[in-house]
Amino acid sequence: MIVRLMGEGQYELEKKHVDEVNKIDNDIVNIVKKGDEKVFKTEIKKLSDYVKRNGKKIPDDVIKPSECIIPPSDLTLDEAKKIFAGDGLFPD
Repeated sequence: MIVRLMGEGQYELEKKHVDEVNKIDNDIVNIVKKGDEKVFKTEIKKLSDYVKRNGKKIPDDVIKPSECIIPPSDLTLDEAKKIFAGDGLFPD
């Protein structure tokens, strides 16, 4: 799966990591519903860090279609309410 981290580039994630990314995404959806900004900030960073740690960075001069776009970790809770709704970034 090709994942774009906004402002940071693209990463290729092996299928074995997709379930964990989806779990973090689902956690963020629930946190956003509760309106807990402090926990949200921790989890959005956790999502980006997980992709960076477990994904293979795609060179910046190579553009591939992204299957998922993860917003930047400085996203506000109000902005997140528009993005992390329903199934979140990764449809279940």
